[in-house]
Amino acid sequence: MTPPLRRGFSARDGLRLSALEWPGPEGDGGKLPLLCLPGVARTALDFAHIGERYGGTRRVVALEYAGHGASERASDAGRYRVEVALRDLLDGMAALHLHRVVLLGTSFGGILAMSLGVLRPGCLAAVAMNDVGPRLEPAGLDVVREVIGRDPAFASIEDASAFLQRALPPIAADEAGWRDFAEKTYARGEDGRYHPRWDIRVVEAMRREDPGATELWPLFGALAHVPLLLFWGQESALLTASTVQRMRRERPDMAVQGLPGIGHAPRLVEPLALAALDRFMAAQP
Repeated sequence: MTPPLRRGFSARDGLRLSALEWPGPEGDGGKLPLLCLPGVARTALDFAHIGERYGGTRRVVALEYAGHGASERASDAGRYRVEVALRDLLDGMAALHLHRVVLLGTSFGGILAMSLGVLRPGCLAAVAMNDVGPRLEPAGLDVVREVIGRDPAFASIEDASAFLQRALPPIAADEAGWRDFAEKTYARGEDGRYHPRWDIRVVEAMRREDPGATELWPLFGALAHVPLLLFWGQESALLTASTVQRMRRERPDMAVQGLPGIGHAPRLVEPLALAALDRFMAAQP
């Protein structure tokens, strides 16, 4: 498998941002690109298997937000606010010539997808949202904040894997899977210890948000013009059954793939998830 290409671009304030790209066929084959947006404190590496799965048949691009992965860290933590991330997304889509896309967004990436439905509805051909909806539960956000706001500086990747197994909800992973997840979460630093692949000050921007439940139903309504697929980890503390039920009422045509025993957020390596994504992608231009 050909390794992905590392793409760099500048945001409008000059901060250097990064993406991974799996090229499509020569001439792109007429298919729209798949744009992948990770969750907070996650990177483009989460979509490596997606890029390998669909790259070659269509262009696949996975963005890394400011302060994440290979993207530059900001001097001010306020740079990590949601509205600035959305601005960076628009800059990245312009720089990478992503004028109309199929979008796959995990958690925070799904929030950005809904926001694009308001700001740039014509750029979206279809949207798949991974364990995120128009209502975000405070308990689920608290779990996220607890993990991303510190640097444990692990002595080994095994220690990092053990920590994630204790700290996170259940995901579809055996020991090898947890190790792979840990390697995509922490990187070995010059001191020989393993540190987060994100700027832990990201949590400061999250803490400035309203501590109550986040209600984004008008944004969800802005996706009325595109086909939708929802992945739902049925043990998720962020996306509840009642929210999924309301989403289904508002969009009865939305495909929903529940993932039993999985919390926030599914890795999209689960056979049920991959089969649902294959069906969804096959129907998209």
